[in-house]
Amino acid sequence: MTARDAAAQTAFGPMVLAAIEQNEPPLQRLVHDDLAESFLPGRLRLLVRLTRVAALRRAAATVTDRSGPGLWASIACRKRYIDERLSDPLNDTDAVVVLGAGLDTRACRIARHGDLPVFEVDRPVNVDRKAAVLHRVFGAVPASVHLVPVDLEEDPLIPALESHGYRPEQRTFFIWEGVTQYLSPEAVHATLAQLAGAAPGSKLVFTYIRQDFIDGTNLYGADAVYRRFRKRSQVWRSGVVPEQVGELLAGHGWRLVEQAGPSYFRDTYIRPTGREVSASPVEWTVLAER
Repeated sequence: MTARDAAAQTAFGPMVLAAIEQNEPPLQRLVHDDLAESFLPGRLRLLVRLTRVAALRRAAATVTDRSGPGLWASIACRKRYIDERLSDPLNDTDAVVVLGAGLDTRACRIARHGDLPVFEVDRPVNVDRKAAVLHRVFGAVPASVHLVPVDLEEDPLIPALESHGYRPEQRTFFIWEGVTQYLSPEAVHATLAQLAGAAPGSKLVFTYIRQDFIDGTNLYGADAVYRRFRKRSQVWRSGVVPEQVGELLAGHGWRLVEQAGPSYFRDTYIRPTGREVSASPVEWTVLAER
């Protein structure tokens, strides 16, 4: 299996985590996603159902955090953060573009409440898999959901979006979650360059892995994650230096609004649940605007 094929398989993990979180009591959930379980294949849906037992839920989180301390909470909290920024009533958005959508459920959750167009971008193999999931769960792809096959390593993004009905003059909320580390540095910069023409008022949320982790100079206790994603095969290919995010964005016409990391997630999402978990310092989430 190539590194890129391995990257395609990583769509399942975050959705399994989100689905298991729904088995927590409502006030103790780190993220809310009632569609997550239904988007998973049968064997993983069975696994999620087993975690209705609290001890098995805790075991699943413990196994995840053993390889990457704080990884469970980080993934759940980044999803929560993006959902909240997207649903902000002050957020005037004409379209949503999800880059590297995988099994993400946001487009379908949005479709239940309106006709805001959502364009889900992913490699063709993942788009085909997503279409099959939507037909299984809903009987068809919702009318407001547009599946756009694009390989960000090779294909022009904006022309592909336009061919599926996207208009660049639309104020767009771009979501690039859990993707940048799987791309080459050249593809990350090329994608940002293509987003430089986004309409004023557009927003961009993306996540990144710290460059010092990618380089191996600081593993933050996540040695097993480093071995899996950087040493056995270089599935994770790109990182970002937190102090350079503003400069990176400015070079492509975006303004940094905020970065959310472990302390933000602790204070905003984890403490109110009363759960004894922490978020990882390896991954950060960025909000920017045009």
